[in-house]
Amino acid sequence: MEYVRKLMDRVSVEGVKIELLNTAYGNGNTFLARLDPRTLFLWYLYFGIAPWFIHNEVLLLGMFLLLAVTTMISRVSPLIIVILCLGLLSQAGYLFIVSWLFGGGGETILPLLKLTMKLSVISMASITVFCSMDPEKLSDGLLRIGVPKQVSFGIAYGYRTLPSLVEEYHHIFLSFRLRGVAPRRHGLLYWRSIVYFLKIAVLSFYPLILSIAKRTRTTVEALEAKGFSYAYHSPEAKRIKLSYMKFTARDAVFLLGSGLYVVLLPVLAAQISI
Repeated sequence: MEYVRKLMDRVSVEGVKIELLNTAYGNGNTFLARLDPRTLFLWYLYFGIAPWFIHNEVLLLGMFLLLAVTTMISRVSPLIIVILCLGLLSQAGYLFIVSWLFGGGGETILPLLKLTMKLSVISMASITVFCSMDPEKLSDGLLRIGVPKQVSFGIAYGYRTLPSLVEEYHHIFLSFRLRGVAPRRHGLLYWRSIVYFLKIAVLSFYPLILSIAKRTRTTVEALEAKGFSYAYHSPEAKRIKLSYMKFTARDAVFLLGSGLYVVLLPVLAAQISI
């Protein structure tokens, strides 16, 4: 019961908000968080794309083990790990049921496992990279590789305000519950209550959208008052803003270690057959 109580505390709205804040700002002391954002982008460029073109099980398993280690090093929130596992399991189960309905049998299990492993590698690479950068670092990194400033700032702004939006959505949802009338009878398998809560969940998005629009306008006006447009067109302002970014020996060691591991994997795969 104690474990269930702790789990329920984590899945509450306040718990989700804390986990999001920890994900955005709580991993600044890890090894990966000290790397240059361009190093993480370059590393992600390989591990986010290469698995789609690799069909050897040993290679995929080797990449999976490496990404599992980097995920642990980056101190990813347990809530995100649980969501990742649920998503992968539900997708694999859904595809297996569909294949079984259309005449598939046990021979579909191995391809599904291979697809699930590919998705796991790509998902863990994404989690490792984006959990190792706070919103400001992510925005500066995107700006440094040539992404337009409006796009990089928009991503960082959305990343930063996500916990507040979750809390505001929860308040709107509760206000709908206070003003509405819940079904007196749950119905078979609680279908009346499920429909009632799904309806409230959808309706709660409309006030949230209006609130986001108002908040965005206020933010834009505040940024313009501080000279956002001038800084956007000024190369000197951009140079000063990104002057702290530089490659270090830590970045070289990380890239060389990852590259050496990737090069040795085919050699190992040639010795092992599944």
